[in-house]
Amino acid sequence: SAPEQSAPEQSAPEVSEEIAFLRENFPRIDGSTSLIPLEAGVRAAIFGKSFDEAQKDVVHSTTWGSFKNLLEGKADLIFSTPISAEQQKMADEAGVKLEQVPVVKEAFVFAVNAKNPVDALSQKQIKDIYSGKITNWKDLGGADEAIVVLGREAGSGTRGAFEELLKIEDQCAYAQELDSTGGVLAKVAATPGSIGYVSLDVVDDTVKALSLDGVAPTEENIVAGSYKLSRPFVMATLGTIEEQNDLVKTWFNYVQSDEGQAVIKAMGLILPQ
Repeated sequence: SAPEQSAPEQSAPEVSEEIAFLRENFPRIDGSTSLIPLEAGVRAAIFGKSFDEAQKDVVHSTTWGSFKNLLEGKADLIFSTPISAEQQKMADEAGVKLEQVPVVKEAFVFAVNAKNPVDALSQKQIKDIYSGKITNWKDLGGADEAIVVLGREAGSGTRGAFEELLKIEDQCAYAQELDSTGGVLAKVAATPGSIGYVSLDVVDDTVKALSLDGVAPTEENIVAGSYKLSRPFVMATLGTIEEQNDLVKTWFNYVQSDEGQAVIKAMGLILPQ
């Protein structure tokens, strides 16, 4: 009989030098909880894992927590909202320079329970809901149902940016404060009468995303600037990119390469223009 054919060995697919290097030496990354999906998606691409597997390796300790870790040398870089005046002051007092590079653009999308008949609100109505002036959906063309106002916890960079953009700092009347974007989404999905702010990339069919001032929250409208409530997210380091070690430079090079940008876009995240 013919000799048994041994199966040809499967060779691992070729990967770029950058990916090979990052697989061996991964930077210490921290950040805002709303950017956990961003790091998870990039990790998945680098390590050839599924998104869910990669996400298990991501730990972000909030905008403020990650900034503190960066200052204390416990993180090589962070994904964050743009550095605030207060954070800049802390860096100045610590005698360190900060560098920040825009990485994605995000919009505040207002999610309501899927059964809510309301499809659109104005910025003024959003302000009135969050500051407790409007408390029932019937005043907005909806059912006679109390509005359950959901938001992020005190100290969250997402909450800070939301209140700042709408100029309602320290005026919000939250029924419940949650510690992650995913937590807000899940609570809105499960709670009749609720409203919460989330990022576009997490919106799914468990909730309804509202138009704002007549403009739907789509990637096209956010990029064009016609959907108004948006902000950039940055990658921040201590010192300039040129001053970083090879590990951090390689990470930046990968994220800003065509391949890295394609990975970010494929996740439904919006690249800064």
